[in-house]
Amino acid sequence: MYWIFFVLPKLEYLNDLMAAWQEAGVTGITILPSLGMVGWQAKNALREDMPLFPGVEDFREHKEATNRTMFTLVENEELVDKVVAATQRVVGDLNQPYSGVLAVIPVARVYGIKQHNSKPSANSPTTTTDNDPGQS
Repeated sequence: MYWIFFVLPKLEYLNDLMAAWQEAGVTGITILPSLGMVGWQAKNALREDMPLFPGVEDFREHKEATNRTMFTLVENEELVDKVVAATQRVVGDLNQPYSGVLAVIPVARVYGIKQHNSKPSANSPTTTTDNDPGQS
């Protein structure tokens, strides 16, 4: 299993990118507003009028200073390759400036994710990788 992270600096690609990941076989995507160091410094993201404990509405008002970080878990390297290709079809060559940053991290265990493609039988586990740490 692999965890794919992608920082999207151009928000106009978000809907197309979500659709491309889904077409590639991704069944779930988490999207968070994010801000890198350069964006923080260049856009003066911490402003006098920003509340000490901002809420979601405060970030919407300042969305021009934020990226979106997308992440998902996929089962195998074939799906990783499909997601990377889909991402580059939407945003262009990831080696170009301001196209985004994509990272893939191998994951040893995952708990709490139900199987999406099949119904579990009475004898099958209810998660894709729900291994008991005490078992070898």
